[in-house]
Amino acid sequence: MRATRWTAAGVLALLTLGATGCAVGTGGAGDEEADYDSDAELSGSLSVMGFSGVDEVATSRLDYAEEQLGDVEVELAEGALDLQQFLSAVASGKPPDIVYSSRDQIGSLAARGAVVPLERCIDGESIPTDDFVGPALDQVTLDGTVYGIPEFNSVQLTMANADLLSAAGLTIEDVNGSDWDAVSAANQALTVNDGGDLAVIGYDSKLPEFLPLWAKANGADVISADGKTAQLDDPKVVEALEWAASIYEDQGGFSAVKAYRDSADFFGEGNQFATSVLGAMPMEQWYVNVLNDVSPDAPMAFDTVHDRNGDTIAYSTGSAWAIPSGSANPEAACRFARAMTSTDAWQAAAEARIEAREAEGKPFTGILTANAKADQMIRDMTTSGGEPWDTAVAKMYEANDSTFSMPANPADAEFKTAMFDAVNAALDGKATPADALADAQKEAQSALDDAWSKLGNGE
Repeated sequence: MRATRWTAAGVLALLTLGATGCAVGTGGAGDEEADYDSDAELSGSLSVMGFSGVDEVATSRLDYAEEQLGDVEVELAEGALDLQQFLSAVASGKPPDIVYSSRDQIGSLAARGAVVPLERCIDGESIPTDDFVGPALDQVTLDGTVYGIPEFNSVQLTMANADLLSAAGLTIEDVNGSDWDAVSAANQALTVNDGGDLAVIGYDSKLPEFLPLWAKANGADVISADGKTAQLDDPKVVEALEWAASIYEDQGGFSAVKAYRDSADFFGEGNQFATSVLGAMPMEQWYVNVLNDVSPDAPMAFDTVHDRNGDTIAYSTGSAWAIPSGSANPEAACRFARAMTSTDAWQAAAEARIEAREAEGKPFTGILTANAKADQMIRDMTTSGGEPWDTAVAKMYEANDSTFSMPANPADAEFKTAMFDAVNAALDGKATPADALADAQKEAQSALDDAWSKLGNGE
């Protein structure tokens, strides 16, 4: 499962609501009248926005959740979450009963009154939040209050073409991030140009998305732990961007690399690793399952991503369930969130995935959830696929034990926009990394100050 990204329309909708004092102006009511009780018999319907049962991991959990809801009729709106549509529904007083969102959207949604606090829901339905992965729960906790129930978790692994590494006299340790000079040298050794055109991408540092990862690897956070202070102009963040951007400069520029990687059959048997046109990159762990499924004979090598001290590091992102302001059936929404993220639901999902993989003669490479107890259970259920896939699974769980996340804040959309605009300006040569991040720092801090002020004033 992959997180839904902010669209320009979604950001504009949030900003528009923010300008009108959204904490009280979205049109949605709170859940003060809700009576959360895990023993209560529920009825009515439950409209779900942003989630579609598209594979056995989704459908098996959905079946389990529907059993827990009893007579409640679950109605799914097809497709990923459309933020503008969701916020418009909240403003009109006719929101869905529950929404499935990227965790990094929860802070803005909560600050703008679009979703309700979940303490009463968590207590009433006895949702075991102590079982959740700490960084995942932190990402849906704004100013000490939980607004989302985290679900999937994504972390990064170093993935590489072992044949290309070997031919260049390199190993996976040369590209795992522990030594930036070594990665830069490996990038140059692996890169191949054919008549001026890029034929093999040596290394992809995955900008702009992974700037927080490289900053953390260099000992810095792009935002303070309390979500109130932008730190984009920290010298260590600047250094991280300078290095990660230089990876593209050494290959002819970001536009050349991006155009080539975008042309790849990323989810098919003609992917970059199978066709030996990519040396190495950090990538979310779910891609291990994709590669094993479509190109099981690809010459792969795996490791965690390492910081500059040599320690494993991973940037945690993922999804969450939230109850919109004005939900017509918050009690059913709360139970649904509890059921979908429960250990029993994840066991059903793992069993369904194992059955599907065994039918194809392929291994079960695991599922990362935001439920630590479920993760341990599922890890014990993984099946061997031989090397390099067994190493990939082991590294995935190692990475999952060493995660960090960006904290929830009331201006998360604006912050990310400022950060990514700065990275893109540097990649496009419109500004130096230092100048781009200095401008982004001012923009991001202004947005944070304004949003926190409005939140404190109850606007």
